[in-house]
Amino acid sequence: MTRAIAADLGLKAITDIDPEKLVVSDEQLVTLLHDGGGRLPVKLLEKDGSVSFLIPSRRVRLNWMRTYIRSHLELTNYLKIADADDLHAAITQRARPLLARMAVSGLSDRFPDMSARVVANAWQGTVVGIAVTVLPVGFVLAPGLLLALLHGFATFFFFACVALRFAAVASVTIGKRAQRIDTPKGDVPVYSVLVALYKEADIIPDLLAALDWIVWPRDRLEIKLVCEADDAETLAAINARPLPSHIKVVEVPSVGPRTKPKALAYALPMTSGEFVALYDAEDWPDPMQLAEAWQKFRESGPELAVLQAPLEISNMTECLIARMFAFEYSALFRGLLPWLSRHRLMLPLGGTSNHFRRAALEAVGGWDPFNVTEDADLGTRLARFGYRAATISAPTYEQAPKKLSVWLPQRTRWFKGWAQTWLVHMRDPVKLATDLGPRSFMIAQVLFAGMLASALLHPLLLLTFAVGLVQLFLSASPAPIHSGLLIIDVINITCGYLSFLLLGWQTLAKGQRRGFWKIVAFTPIYWAMMSYAGWRAVLQLWRHPFHWEKTPHEQVQPALDHRTDAQSKY
Repeated sequence: MTRAIAADLGLKAITDIDPEKLVVSDEQLVTLLHDGGGRLPVKLLEKDGSVSFLIPSRRVRLNWMRTYIRSHLELTNYLKIADADDLHAAITQRARPLLARMAVSGLSDRFPDMSARVVANAWQGTVVGIAVTVLPVGFVLAPGLLLALLHGFATFFFFACVALRFAAVASVTIGKRAQRIDTPKGDVPVYSVLVALYKEADIIPDLLAALDWIVWPRDRLEIKLVCEADDAETLAAINARPLPSHIKVVEVPSVGPRTKPKALAYALPMTSGEFVALYDAEDWPDPMQLAEAWQKFRESGPELAVLQAPLEISNMTECLIARMFAFEYSALFRGLLPWLSRHRLMLPLGGTSNHFRRAALEAVGGWDPFNVTEDADLGTRLARFGYRAATISAPTYEQAPKKLSVWLPQRTRWFKGWAQTWLVHMRDPVKLATDLGPRSFMIAQVLFAGMLASALLHPLLLLTFAVGLVQLFLSASPAPIHSGLLIIDVINITCGYLSFLLLGWQTLAKGQRRGFWKIVAFTPIYWAMMSYAGWRAVLQLWRHPFHWEKTPHEQVQPALDHRTDAQSKY
């Protein structure tokens, strides 16, 4: 086709393009990648030192160019027609070093105080150093006083988490989906979908099937499968299947931290969508999710930067860990996040099924490649820049971990990322409070510092509770302080478990409430597991702050009764 177009216009066709011979600036490279090959000719330095201008075949308007060239015959000396895919491949190859630099250093160069590239700043490091020195000495010289102080610290954060859960419980509505969303037609914007993949060869067929169900005009949809360049098995699994024209593979070079946000930051400049959605490899998004997100964006102003779809677990009944995981997800995505959204408070995003307004995503610097919970960090950063987050109802289905060996690394990474996020944004607490406002500032403290501190210190509450009980039974007249601590611990533990269970119960559908007694019985053990993951995260933050522990995934194909005929005909 390229040769036919060139012959029709009396021009030469070029098929072998040397990326290093393209005469383009860094800014031009980004522009060319963004619009899929360039609306303007691309300069090429020829072997003899002359310069040609390459026009991608898809951009040619034959009738107009025929007329124009006839009146400007000198153009035939340096205009050439290039296959659009070949030209885009050459541009992509030429841009790889630039994209890698942007992915690794883009955020830290633009907003150094909001990057996790440095784990802790000077004053934070000083505080940690003092704590590491003082705590062991305190345990030797005044163990009772130190335990009392730690107990008070734990009680404060525990009560804060309890209060947040109880506040969310009061406004939970369950079982309501959004009104039917019409199938998008006509002049709709380009929607970009990013799927980060690493060692996911086994589920590529199911992933492609899930993506095929997305309802959006195919000429306005672009899907990027973002893979590590050295992940040969996953790339082979993708290349073994014919991909539709709207699905492309992005190979991420092994530069900088090997994290999901680095891969996403690398791929973003290669997309052109006004809106950007993010999915994980094992996700099965509701077919109408993009349509619902777009409708909500249309109904809102530009301050609405991101929408979070709920994540629903499809294998809840397979084992206790999966049941507890599903229970947590239900409480979070059907309870807490909608409550935060309704009150226009800072909303920590989930790691998948985020729908971004591209302009806002780029304005705040995109994903932080050094933060292992890039979702929580990005939600906070968007709020600091004055943007708003909200939720939609069309879910994404995925599977929960079924083994402790899978659950533990994932939960460790979450805790480590929350600690990273808290450290980054608390470098200047006054500035953070000013940016977020007092209510969202307090929410940030509870969600990041509070949840981690509660997990870390939960065993201390159980220990003081047990010691208090023993002293109560062994002593004829226990000291008032011991009785007081025991009462506080009883209230703490009771309210902690109750708020956790009540919020989850309120968000479960009736059919999911069967076997609830298992959740009640397993909750103390599950919280002990979270405490272990929390301490493991602290150790990793100290030794390997940017290490991304890979979570193996399994694909699930849910029974989506609400699919429409249109969903299979795009």
